[in-house]
Amino acid sequence: MDISFNFIETITLNNRSLLKGFIKDIFKKEKKKATSLSFVFCSDDYLLQINKTYLQHNYYTDIITFDLSNPSHNEIEGEIYISVETIRSNSQRFNTSIKSELHRVIFHGILHLCGYKDKNTAQQKIMTNKEDFYLTKYAQYLEKK
Repeated sequence: MDISFNFIETITLNNRSLLKGFIKDIFKKEKKKATSLSFVFCSDDYLLQINKTYLQHNYYTDIITFDLSNPSHNEIEGEIYISVETIRSNSQRFNTSIKSELHRVIFHGILHLCGYKDKNTAQQKIMTNKEDFYLTKYAQYLEKK
């Protein structure tokens, strides 16, 4: 599986090789096969323009996930755009570290590619529980390495 991290805006993302291994483990645990995944860390304005252009939404967000998979194949390909500015402001808003918020959003995008939705309260609860689960597992994963 090819995973890339691309930075239009700067944010500290430590242990990238370990994170890539953990991302692969998430797909295995969710019984999905991914072949290509690209993360793009960008500004609020950059993400707003993507939101307007491709989704016809005129509002800021922390993440946009594009599933680029070929429907006739059983393999996931995706691009995940993450606003560095919103990560920073949400970490203050939710009283958590930037590192934790960053990983939560990374896992959120992966969960979208695995088929999880967050359009209603019930879906949001499932998504948040999955994010919490993988944040805990990732912390344990790092301790073992």
